[in-house]
Amino acid sequence: MNHAKAVRVVAALIRHGDRLLVCQRRGDGSFPLKWEFPGGKVEGKENDFTALQRELREELGIELRSATEIFRHRHLYPDQLQVELTFFQVKAYQGKATNRAFHRLLWVKVQELERLDFLEGDLALIEKLTRQELHP
Repeated sequence: MNHAKAVRVVAALIRHGDRLLVCQRRGDGSFPLKWEFPGGKVEGKENDFTALQRELREELGIELRSATEIFRHRHLYPDQLQVELTFFQVKAYQGKATNRAFHRLLWVKVQELERLDFLEGDLALIEKLTRQELHP
């Protein structure tokens, strides 16, 4: 029996006015040049919030102060990688988001999200955002 390897991932919806921060993965890693929301894998005994704090510090150089979970789902990639995604709406952070890990960063309106080539695991969230079922 083939069991998918499960990975827990946290991601942040960071708003600036009417735009959300999205990040394009570098060309030399997994899922090259795909777009995603900032965040990453939950490691060891971290809880989701602690993992998100660490990831945002590493990727963007910001200190997350508060965030609320807004959406959670599972996605199975073709190579049997099962990702358990938890998305958070960022309420407060300190610092200015700077690119420390990505090919590039963009601030985009919700309606523009569908034009970008996002990771498959993010598509269910994007669909809810564009249908205005969620309001980050």
